[in-house]
Order: sequence, then structure tokens, then C-alpha cells
Amino acid sequence: MAKTEVTSIAIQNKSDQNRKPPKMRMVESEKNVVILEIHGDIARLNQVTDNLSVTTGLVNQIAKLGTQDRNIDEEASNFALGFVDAMEPRDAAEALLLTQMAAIHQTTMMMAQRMNRVENIPQQDAAERALNKLGRTYSTQMDALKRYRSKGQIVRVERVTVEPGAQAVIGNVNHGGRDDCDT
Repeated sequence: MAKTEVTSIAIQNKSDQNRKPPKMRMVESEKNVVILEIHGDIARLNQVTDNLSVTTGLVNQIAKLGTQDRNIDEEASNFALGFVDAMEPRDAAEALLLTQMAAIHQTTMMMAQRMNRVENIPQQDAAERALNKLGRTYSTQMDALKRYRSKGQIVRVERVTVEPGAQAVIGNVNHGGRDDCDT
């Protein structure tokens, strides 16, 4: 399969025009060890994990997403790293979940490509099942991220009726005990 190459994209960064997003360069050494070089601003990720070991481990896991069968795919790793960075995780848990989401997305796209190249019905069925499971997993992860970020319950009020002469209170209402002064 031919490798897709993007020649140029005009990007207008919404936050800091001078910030360089993190990007990794992966080089295989003579001893068959992949050496990672991180360029750009990795401080956001390091700040939210609040632990250099977690940041390093996360970057290594992201790098492994781009190394399959001893082939290095920097684009796959940089996609995942860029996704995590762009989603601006607020803490280590979000950074880990976002990394998983990037991995699931990449696998989903790989299965979608495979679906286009099936040669028989069993291959089609297997690819379709995997694609559906991955899609549901990503959707579940997105819901989990939304719930985690909201850190609260969402109460949906369908209908409120206030009769004439009555009062409605909107907000937090605390019912305390009897006031000692009223006895």
C-alpha cells in the first residue's frame, strides 16, 4: 500500500501562536533499539501528569503505537501524541484515557481500511465485528471522558410548573434542623 503524505496544512493554533506542539522523532539504532527524540513543548503533558516517570512511560507507550513488526511509523506515534496534547488533558487519568482513545481510533481506521480489502465473507465478517466493537469502545471512552470532566451529575428538568402566588427556587437548597433561637 502506498504511503500517504501530507505536503502542507495551514494551522491556526487557537491558544498560543508561539507554542510548538510536541513531536517525536524515532530512530532505530545499530543495536535495534528505537531512540526517541522529543521536540516541541512537552511541558503541558508533564505538568498534568505531575510525574516525569508517568510522562516518560506515556511517551514510550505512544511511540510503541508507531512501531509494528519492527517498522517505525512516526506519523502514527505523532498522531497519538498530538491528539493527547490537543485535547489538553487536565490530569494524569485524562492523559492515559486520551492515549487509549488515540490507539482505539488508529485501530478503528486500520480496520476500516482492511474492510475495503476483504477477499471473502469470513474476512468481511471478522473486520466488521472488530470495526463495530472498536467504534463502540471509542464512543464509551468519549462518554467516560465527558463524565470525568464534568465531575458531577447532570439533572435534566423536563417541566416545571409554578402556580400563581407560589414561589420557585432555583439552585442548591439545604434543609437544616430547627433553629435554636425559635424555641
